[in-house]
Amino acid sequence: MEVAFGFKAHSGWAALVALGARGGALEVVDRRRLELVAKRDGEWPGQPYHQAEGLPPARAKAVVKSGIDEANRLAERELRRAVRGAEDAGHRVSVCAVLVGDPMPKWTTEEVLSVHFRMHQAEGALYRDALMRAVARCRLRLVTLREKSLAERAEKSLGARAALLGKSIGPPWGKDQKDAALACMIALAGSLLR
Repeated sequence: MEVAFGFKAHSGWAALVALGARGGALEVVDRRRLELVAKRDGEWPGQPYHQAEGLPPARAKAVVKSGIDEANRLAERELRRAVRGAEDAGHRVSVCAVLVGDPMPKWTTEEVLSVHFRMHQAEGALYRDALMRAVARCRLRLVTLREKSLAERAEKSLGARAALLGKSIGPPWGKDQKDAALACMIALAGSLLR
């Protein structure tokens, strides 16, 4: 079955929902939480800009770079695992949809650290960007969907279908999973029309 992956990123993790179409009906093939931060006994909270706050500039840059590198490495590893799982089940991943926010200005680490709100923005973008890089490294087709316009792009019928999918497989099926499923539906529909 041809499947699409949909991702909703958070600080340090992402929700993944994989949908496939069989006989005109959508089916949840996989859903999981992708860990994008290595567990280190609470030492690393998954917020590198917050971790770097108040450090000397050179050390702050190193902490942020380390966090970004780790997110990129783990996003690729987790995506490869999910793709392998789909392939082992006989499916082919055709497209990955990543929900994105507003683009970040090209701020330096110092500029981000100078305004607390910017740290939150940068950390939000960091994990979305890591997922998009992982999709490119895995040579999969990427579709980005603005999270704020997801409801506009998804017809009411798609929203109802996402809710029914959740009921068919049981909890957890929160807003993250519903949004990732909607992103999947949009990406999968576009993929099938190609």
